[in-house]
Amino acid sequence: MADMKAYAKKVLAGIEAKDPDQKEFQNTAKEILQSIIPVLEAHPEYKEEKLLERFFEPERVVMFRVPWVDDKGELQVNRGFRVQMNSAIGPYKGGLRFHPSVNLSILKFLATEQILKNALSGLPIGGGKGGSDFDPKGKSDNEVMRFCQSFMTELYRHIGADIDVPAGDIGVGGREIGYLYGQYKRITGLYEGVLTGKGLTFGGSLARTEATGYGLLYFTSNVLRDAGIDIKDKTVVVSGAGNVAIYAIEKAQQMGAKVVTCSDSSGYVYDPDGIDLALVKDIKEVRRARIKEYVKKHKKAEYHEGCKGVWNVPCDIALPCATQNELDLDAAKELVKNGVKVVCEGANMPSTLDAIAYFQKHKVKFGPAKAANAGGVSVSALEMSQNSERLSWTFEEVDNYLKRIMDDIYKKTTAACEEYGAKGDLLAGANMAGFVKVANAMHAQGWV
Repeated sequence: MADMKAYAKKVLAGIEAKDPDQKEFQNTAKEILQSIIPVLEAHPEYKEEKLLERFFEPERVVMFRVPWVDDKGELQVNRGFRVQMNSAIGPYKGGLRFHPSVNLSILKFLATEQILKNALSGLPIGGGKGGSDFDPKGKSDNEVMRFCQSFMTELYRHIGADIDVPAGDIGVGGREIGYLYGQYKRITGLYEGVLTGKGLTFGGSLARTEATGYGLLYFTSNVLRDAGIDIKDKTVVVSGAGNVAIYAIEKAQQMGAKVVTCSDSSGYVYDPDGIDLALVKDIKEVRRARIKEYVKKHKKAEYHEGCKGVWNVPCDIALPCATQNELDLDAAKELVKNGVKVVCEGANMPSTLDAIAYFQKHKVKFGPAKAANAGGVSVSALEMSQNSERLSWTFEEVDNYLKRIMDDIYKKTTAACEEYGAKGDLLAGANMAGFVKVANAMHAQGWV
């Protein structure tokens, strides 16, 4: 094992030397490498073929400028990206993120996580990620449309239904996907499933909006079952107020849990009576307003500036659904002190590495994002299937597929834990199960 630890350490050192400023990418590489030592021991051929070096190097990175004109007639220029990380088991698949924080490090980290997440889904899709430092907040519909059209005018030449199929992510919802798809079709003349998360009138899938949040609760229910915990009447803290958070709240409430928080980038709401989901949907999906509007209608609810305090609210179950690194060591200590039993991630890598270690040390059940939030990409792949068949499945059919996929992901994750001596460590199990599938495909396809 010492030999494989040295190999993993050497690979990480190489990543740090080549990309010294890409801390997010380095962190995800470190987390994965620490987990998969037992897999490397069982497969010495991976080292011989430099498989880790290939796994952590993108197959292709596209970076481009995106010029667009705002409503004042002034030219603006943003930066666009697409990281095509790994296509060993299928076409690149992963979202587009429009947010000022977007850079190459974040997208490489997200694309690497996407490889493993997609492998766990059992569907034939590889890993990719993309986006721009453009911020759609405060922009008019026409400004967003002009930006999306300019973005796709470059991106279209790098994607396709059997090459790379982007979806939405932070800052990219149904509106943005519609504009992007319209421009792709206009340029190429192709009506194909090149983007997922489309509107229902032009090839979208029922249950796609709900998929990540619902899938998170399906995975969480497996964790709770094996821990002997009934979700009914348990107190749940949720961060975020986007699609993932909203539909995680919806499904948790359907299962009988009491969800008491949600948040956006300005602050969080605590409602001791339980979150009024209809009001949250009106605020965030209809009015596109700030979550602080919630307390105007519910006088017992509290609004707090800043997001970190949400983890100070006592709960049985915590579901971080906002963004990466939102749950740090201090937050983990507060949650443990207040009696949290289960933490499952709805956002992409929302917990820092030291927070995860703290949860594991204190026997808190932890469901990692690459397993727990795989519902979104799974239903995206189901949307691709429906587009290929020129069919539209019912909500119940898609939801049943989703539940089955999330149950299977949990089984694969726990099976890998057992096989490689990491019982109870779902993070290690998810890394190992996903990595083995991709590594074996890479091995079978030769040195490419």
